[in-house]
Amino acid sequence: MALYFTDVFSGSADWIVTDSHAQGTIVKVSQGTGYLNPKCQYQYSLAKNAGRLLGLYHYAGGGNPVAEANYFLSHIQDKLGQAVLAVDWEQYQNVAWGDTTWVRQFVDEIHRQTGIWPLIYVQESAIWQVANCASDCGLWVAKYASMDWHSWTVPAMTVNTSPWQTYTLWQFAGDGEDRSIATVDREGWERLANPSGQIDVKPTLTQNDSSTWTDSLGDEWHREKGRFITDRVLDLRWGSLPTSSVIATLPVGSVIDYDAWSRHNGYVWLRQLRADGQYGYLPCRNADSNEAFGKFEPLS
Repeated sequence: MALYFTDVFSGSADWIVTDSHAQGTIVKVSQGTGYLNPKCQYQYSLAKNAGRLLGLYHYAGGGNPVAEANYFLSHIQDKLGQAVLAVDWEQYQNVAWGDTTWVRQFVDEIHRQTGIWPLIYVQESAIWQVANCASDCGLWVAKYASMDWHSWTVPAMTVNTSPWQTYTLWQFAGDGEDRSIATVDREGWERLANPSGQIDVKPTLTQNDSSTWTDSLGDEWHREKGRFITDRVLDLRWGSLPTSSVIATLPVGSVIDYDAWSRHNGYVWLRQLRADGQYGYLPCRNADSNEAFGKFEPLS
């Protein structure tokens, strides 16, 4: 079954973020080096809580491409590995329009720092400006049958993608609700977001003094002190995601003192305060079946 996506910005209504016709949402984060979407975190959390596949994009302002890449990355560190990244290359408010080196420099810097190649959004007629990225990045091409195509029916038309063999996404409708169709499946989308499977996503607190809080990844945590003893081999990770990199593989009988728990991404996670002031995260229970991966004891 084909996957469909909406892409949203600060002016997008909430119903577009979670339109039931689509399986994914791509959220605008930044533009140039001075603009942040004030609704980015809200829209991202709304999409995530709705179970959507996730994407994040930067709108090119045409300034220094490395500076713009750094600006984009500085605002999405806690989302790396969860969302596919993209750069939006358009003529409007882009002083470098026509420069065939700008996007190449931008994506190279993103890849240098993260190991991720962003998708490149561009209109079909301007693919030549980003053609030197075809060997590394996926193509998100825009071509409409008309600006009044207010339908999820994909128009019957040819889309030129050369020098790409095909598109990753085709945005086939705009004007109020941008709609795209993908050539990748869910696993393919997740690989684009986290190609190595080892990107650290470390949640940070937003309310240190509360018994319940939502972290920067949009996950709800509950303060609770206790001790967990494993009954199987488990991975202690730097982040509370199955894709987060491993701190240590714990043998049966390992003892973990924890200070909080959260239920998300298929597991109940425990948070362990480490000696260096950082946190480790351990799955202790299957969130669907409620099967525990060990036993719980109170701290003495």
